[in-house]
Amino acid sequence: MSSHPENRLKDSASPYLRSAAHQPIDWQEWGDSVFARAEAEDKPILLDIGAVWCHWCHVIDRESYENSEIAKIINENFVAVKVDRDERPDVDARYQSAVSAISGQGGWPLTGFLLPNGKPFFGGTYFPPEDQMGRPGFRRLLLAVADSYRNKRADLVRAADHLADAVSQAEVFTGARAEFNPAVVDAQITSVTEQFDIKNGGFGRAPKFPHASAVDLVLERYRQTKEKHLLAMIETTLEKMARGGVYDQLAGGFHRYSVDERWLVPHFEKMSYDNSELLRNYLHGWQMTQNPLLRETAEGMIGWVNEVLSDQEKGGFYASQDADFSLDDDGDYFTWTLDELRAALLPDEARVMELYYDVEPHGEMHHNPAKNVLWIARSAADIARQLGLDETSVRLLIAKGRGKMMAARLPRPTPFVDKTMYVSWNAMFVSAYLEAGKVLDGSTIQACRTFALKTMDRMLSEVWSESRGFGHRLGGPALEGSLDDQVFGVLALLDAYEVTLDSRYFAAAQKTMDLAVARYGDAEGGGFFDRPSDAAPMGGLDVPRKPFQDSPTPGANSVAAIALIRMHASTGDQRYYDFAQKTLEAFAGIAPQYGMFAATYGLAATLLARHPLQVVITGRADDPQAQALEAAAHRVYRLGKSVLRLIPGTSLANFAGALQETLPHLPAGKAMAVVCAGQTCLPPTGDPRELAALLESGAREAAGS
Repeated sequence: MSSHPENRLKDSASPYLRSAAHQPIDWQEWGDSVFARAEAEDKPILLDIGAVWCHWCHVIDRESYENSEIAKIINENFVAVKVDRDERPDVDARYQSAVSAISGQGGWPLTGFLLPNGKPFFGGTYFPPEDQMGRPGFRRLLLAVADSYRNKRADLVRAADHLADAVSQAEVFTGARAEFNPAVVDAQITSVTEQFDIKNGGFGRAPKFPHASAVDLVLERYRQTKEKHLLAMIETTLEKMARGGVYDQLAGGFHRYSVDERWLVPHFEKMSYDNSELLRNYLHGWQMTQNPLLRETAEGMIGWVNEVLSDQEKGGFYASQDADFSLDDDGDYFTWTLDELRAALLPDEARVMELYYDVEPHGEMHHNPAKNVLWIARSAADIARQLGLDETSVRLLIAKGRGKMMAARLPRPTPFVDKTMYVSWNAMFVSAYLEAGKVLDGSTIQACRTFALKTMDRMLSEVWSESRGFGHRLGGPALEGSLDDQVFGVLALLDAYEVTLDSRYFAAAQKTMDLAVARYGDAEGGGFFDRPSDAAPMGGLDVPRKPFQDSPTPGANSVAAIALIRMHASTGDQRYYDFAQKTLEAFAGIAPQYGMFAATYGLAATLLARHPLQVVITGRADDPQAQALEAAAHRVYRLGKSVLRLIPGTSLANFAGALQETLPHLPAGKAMAVVCAGQTCLPPTGDPRELAALLESGAREAAGS
């Protein structure tokens, strides 16, 4: 830690920026003053983009930005600006695109060198302080860039102009427009299948990331075709992840990714957006397979989020939990030596848990070979056979051992939790929790639903307006909302409406959707830009951008299309359908090339082609038959399905035309289920088994729509 007086980042709302307040560098936050100062002092800009959860961001901080000699070089030759990628995804996305074009890879920390006007001319990711690991040393690089700026300015300007043009072309997907063809999903399913790891589950090789939208896309294709290998792919993937070290076996929740193909050794940070989408995967997997491990994993994730990643009193989901508590550890909070395990347990418990979690004298962590990542190496039945015990006794010992190990872990120095609440990520979790409230049972249903609605209400009251829709951050200084904030917000509002039939959620969803089309939409070319047309200038690389790829969250244009399709299903308003189709057409020429990295596009394409199913359950609130119908409707997973519980006296004002025409003809107060797709409704049924069969087989085909 430097003894240098705190710099101007000490009052930042971002914990990542505040973590650099002690550094001997004259950091500035992103804004017009950065470019004005660079112009006035005729200096290039050094841009650092990172996040509080990013391990290598903290490494470059310690090695270089806390080094007084390197700091002196920076202060004398550069205007230094530090950006939190979670706080400013718009800035991050553009410079990631530029640096990827320069170096062939992006990531964090992102290190960019910019002209005073903000156009980048060089960059990379992590640089060691001196030459090593095949990377140029940061000290030498800084001096070389400063010299080039003084003596080869014209070359840098030409390079920056060419790069800005290339980024501009790439980010709006020039030439990508084509006629929409739902067969794009065939190409995506082929891509996912070809990359499936038969042995370990998941897709691709190490490092291995979860691909939540790809999982849902394959599940939906299985629902349509009943090809058993598709379901086997997903069940294998979800099981392997749940048993692996990428899942926190004691507290629940998934780490960001695995460094190996086996889901064994993770990067230990836990992200809100990963866990919300994976929660939905496990809920859908449970619906499709009734595999108890998938349900247990979903419940474990909810337990961890409730305990660590949420404001249970006021509502809201936090952004992330760090991997490490200091730069001197690497997952030490989550990993175990054999001695640590034995110290926490009785001998009979330890003997079982060593086998269950594969804890040995030599573990998997390179920085500390004695440290073991916990993963489920053997079943209770296997351990019982190996130790000559009965399986029930082993299961009890595992439950006791897990509880004691969790209790022993709690006093350890705990990785930092970033309690910033980003609107899009909160909306994703609202939708996931509302889904859990439909799919699970017991006390979990009401708890998840109550907390999701509490969060939604807080978002509406604190960070939503009639004129601009959603902002980007819940609490702290206001930040302009992004396309992600609007479209994920629309989906969360529609989900809240479906479980409550509270018209204020529907009104806010429709208003937000209309604002998104008006302020973010490209009326001429189709699709949406990530920033509103009336946003204040971003500064720097201020090029138009249409987010498409699923990286790391579902692509915002595909999510926008899904929101438009669902809004059309709820209202019958053709303009929503037309703009959804126009949005999908804007990327139709390149979507097949992206394969599973645009799986959300495949979900939107499927929904547009097949129409979302709507199920309306009538009957009194306390009618057991109505409750049985509702439970049957929720048990079946179908993409885009909505289940609306209509009790006597409920207004039909927000229902689409087909439902408004059908529902008044049903017997008043009688428990019935009506299934609609597009503008066609099937005859009502009062039989839960018949309702489930209709949903299983695909009511669209049955309706002939």
